[in-house]
Amino acid sequence: MAQTFKATEIEAGYHPAGYRIDSNASPMDIYTKWTITADGRWVNPQPVCFDSLPQEGWQKTDGFNWNEGAGATEKA
Repeated sequence: MAQTFKATEIEAGYHPAGYRIDSNASPMDIYTKWTITADGRWVNPQPVCFDSLPQEGWQKTDGFNWNEGAGATEKA
């Protein structure tokens, strides 16, 4: 099982419930809630405040690729 982290420990990461933290994004995109489609794509991001994020269960990543129209995918 992968190690999980608290939201306060994340600079770039995601939560399986559809949340992302990206400290390098524009201010409106630092904390977002996404819809996860049946095929696993993350779409329709909505900005949220830090206090609405789940506080436990986060996965760290090196960042996200913000490609046009493709949403954000984890950097390889």
